[in-house]
Amino acid sequence: MNLATKDIRHNLGRFILTTVGVGMLLMVVMGMGGIYRGIIEDATLLIDTVGADLWIVQRNTRGPFAEVSRVPANLVHRTLAVPGAKTAREFVFHTIQRERGEIQRGQGKPIRIAVVGLSWPIDKGAWLPLVRGTPLSQNHYEMVADRTLGLSLGERVRLGKNSYTVVGITEGMISSSGDGLAFLTIADALDIQFDIPGEATRLEREARHTRGSLSDLGRAQPSITETAFKLPTEIAAIGPRQISAVMLTVLPGTSPDDVAAIISGWGDVSVYTADGQREFLLKGTVEKIRRQIGLFRVLLTIIAAVIMALILYTLTLDKLHDIALLKLIGAPNTRILGMILQQALILGMTGYGIAWVLGLKIFPMFPRRVILTGEDLMQLAAIVLAISVLSSILGIWKAMRVEPNEALTG
Repeated sequence: MNLATKDIRHNLGRFILTTVGVGMLLMVVMGMGGIYRGIIEDATLLIDTVGADLWIVQRNTRGPFAEVSRVPANLVHRTLAVPGAKTAREFVFHTIQRERGEIQRGQGKPIRIAVVGLSWPIDKGAWLPLVRGTPLSQNHYEMVADRTLGLSLGERVRLGKNSYTVVGITEGMISSSGDGLAFLTIADALDIQFDIPGEATRLEREARHTRGSLSDLGRAQPSITETAFKLPTEIAAIGPRQISAVMLTVLPGTSPDDVAAIISGWGDVSVYTADGQREFLLKGTVEKIRRQIGLFRVLLTIIAAVIMALILYTLTLDKLHDIALLKLIGAPNTRILGMILQQALILGMTGYGIAWVLGLKIFPMFPRRVILTGEDLMQLAAIVLAISVLSSILGIWKAMRVEPNEALTG
């Protein structure tokens, strides 16, 4: 006769409620681990997906994901001249926040979009994990959006002064801050980034005209001040809008470090490998939140161990009379210890199973990705097993202190 299962059947209702409570607590521990893993995956997703060997950014900056980076667009042509370079692509990355009522008809609701510029026509977004639609097919007024943004295929989205049609929907393309990614051409991404109101443009032109008319050159040649009313791209003294970075791939058999050594000698840029960019993100942008989630996970694991120990201790207290009676009729201590240990294992493993089942149903509803890997699940299972064994020690200690004659006292 298995005393553990018999005792569980005798108090089935209480055991079920206790197991469900432990399972929900373990689900939170499991979720914390999944959120931790999701933060890492989201932070490095774009770097791992675009397939660039080298990232060329503004001098003394750490790249577009860590801080603001500005480099001239013609840097693409310079990098292609480096021995070992295969392809070079422009890259623009910035985040915008709008009221949903501004881009859709309906109630105003905040929506954050991480805008990524693709180097058209070299990069049309064919590498994106599309679930619906197609990559970009023209240089302007099209976008591919992640499904977390809530935009539908064919919808027209107004950003800045232009409207963009959603031609493709991706899944799982999230920035390090958890915002859905929207992919446009470089020209459109820059239009959105540097969009300013018409009145601001008028005031800037008037200010340029005033500065020119007050200068000696402007007084000597009044026609020069007329250029103040032209577009910034038509004024030679004003440079073109700058991009965030240049992504470089090297020829097969070429070491990225050798190419990076050449480019690093340029005085206006810094160059990093894909691993270097990934390290900057993990050690910089998301480092604090990674540590905080990790500490919460450790804390919840300790709390789960304490609660399970108290539960088993309470269950043992309820059975003191039965344990004393077993000792009185000659039951060996190993049988009593086995009963408590088996109950602890059943409680822990059943709670783990409940946590896993509930997690599969609930975690997809979270706003951030929760990634449960086989390695993490096995690790948590081993932790739950260890907790079950250790938490039974308190109950075993109490059971060993029970005297057989206590069964005769009531």
